Amino acid sequence: MRVAVLLFLAVLAGCAPRATLAPAPEAALDLPTRAIFVSTMRSAEGAGFGAGRATAPAYLRLDLTRPPERSPGAVRGSGRAPDPATDFLVADTARFADATAFRRDLRAALATAPTRREAIVYVHGFNNSFDESVLRLAQIADDFRMGGVAVNYAWPSAAHPLAYVYDRDSLMIARDGLDELISELRAAGADSIILVAHSVGSMLVMETLRQRAIARPGSVARDIAGVILISPDLDVDLFRAQATRIGSLPEPFGIFVSRRDRVLALSARLTGARQRLGNLSGASAVSDLDVTVLDVTDFSSGAGHFTAASSPALIRLFERAGDFDAAFRGDSAGRAGLFPGAVLTVQNATEIVLSPLAAASN
Repeated sequence: MRVAVLLFLAVLAGCAPRATLAPAPEAALDLPTRAIFVSTMRSAEGAGFGAGRATAPAYLRLDLTRPPERSPGAVRGSGRAPDPATDFLVADTARFADATAFRRDLRAALATAPTRREAIVYVHGFNNSFDESVLRLAQIADDFRMGGVAVNYAWPSAAHPLAYVYDRDSLMIARDGLDELISELRAAGADSIILVAHSVGSMLVMETLRQRAIARPGSVARDIAGVILISPDLDVDLFRAQATRIGSLPEPFGIFVSRRDRVLALSARLTGARQRLGNLSGASAVSDLDVTVLDVTDFSSGAGHFTAASSPALIRLFERAGDFDAAFRGDSAGRAGLFPGAVLTVQNATEIVLSPLAAASN
């Protein structure tokens, strides 16, 4: 049975071509660009970064063109030629000699922010290549019109559907690198840091916040302005233990869940658990924590493992709200007016069940 589940997972993960970075042709260089800052614990491999584990972070910046005709949620796979009209393409690359140079460039980017100096840090999930993590952050930042500086933390995933254990071990190795990145962002002048994690990247975020709380009490509340976990592949009891050790969780603290997440259903079977944090049914299991659980089950299709950031209908829904951050801030009464669906208060937690039918009627 275990082999059958692993083979099914391999098929599920291998259905779509992998997303790859491609250089922008000269004709596309007049398109607007967005800088993606990167800290990675992957080892260098040719002109890029592979699955190996480095002993120290490498720092770089990629300037990606912003495609004017891209569909919401879409990222180009390697199965077709790049198109400047629909695909993110690399206009320029800068590799920094050390953290000091990285910090200097970050400081300059943060200084140009129209309002607050905010950094959005994306932590990718299982079975992701370096290119995929960069392109996914570009897509999220573009679709949700994030005004802050986009920062990608690329930990050394094997980018292979059967390398789950390797990826879990890599997460543990990569904790210090993420901790260091948070400190670099603060040193560069970021007064607001939002952590956005997908799948097992959620474990890396929680483990890093836990060790930060132990080593520097009070630093999590001081340094982290918010956390968003998308389809977290994380044991519920482990999450609760991590949250308890952290103490006061950053606010807002949002968790996107879907009961139709096929990947998490398989993960639960492999771990012998009834469910994972990302496919909770309701907020009762985390009701004593100050979190917002957003149920996107009715928007899920296919594998359903990245619904929050890949569903065009859901992206349009957040656009209509005007401010992604508003989904998590304020009391439940205030949130009820922002999104169609049911808003429930379960002890300390808030549960928002988003509904496509209610969205259409609005």
